[in-house]
Amino acid sequence: MNNLLNKGSIIVISGPSGCGKSSLLKEVYKYIDNYYFSISTTTRQIRDGESNGIDYHFVSKEEFEKDIEAGNFLEWAQVHGNYYGTSLKLITEALELKKIVIFDIDVQGHDIVREKLDAITTSVFITTPSLDELSNRLTSRATDTDEVINNRIKNSKIEIQKIQKYDYFIINDNLELASKQLLNVIECSKIKTSLFDKDMIIEKWLSN
Repeated sequence: MNNLLNKGSIIVISGPSGCGKSSLLKEVYKYIDNYYFSISTTTRQIRDGESNGIDYHFVSKEEFEKDIEAGNFLEWAQVHGNYYGTSLKLITEALELKKIVIFDIDVQGHDIVREKLDAITTSVFITTPSLDELSNRLTSRATDTDEVINNRIKNSKIEIQKIQKYDYFIINDNLELASKQLLNVIECSKIKTSLFDKDMIIEKWLSN
């Protein structure tokens, strides 16, 4: 069946900070191998403990601007004097290899991907059982200031309003169950009719 595919597929995962997206993906990665996790490209200096190609794709300002002119970014922005963007070139390469391209992005990013790559995109919104549970998780991990936590909670109230734009909705109350649900979504994304070469399928079907 895979030889009938036009290209790979895209999975967009969104949800408030603290809902456990990273933990879910770690579980899912145990069962899939042909995937590419979309990493942002940036012109900022690499920091201690970071690795090129893992945390970010670190490039020069000249290289980034050349890719802007060539239309090689799905989206990009300049923040505090540095460029950040999602490389369309890397995504395209992964899709040509028929990989599952995974995005962990916010609701605005989801809209951009849908606008440009809708036919091959499947999206999942992930959240906690309640706002109180989200607040408890953000507080208990003790990595952010109260101001940052309050901003994350404020943003989550806006993000939850967008769930109808997504194909699937997962409540991450049980990591094992939620990871199985996410894995099922990924498996289903591989067999969307919009991914297949229609003419090739019909020709092959009629000739057998």
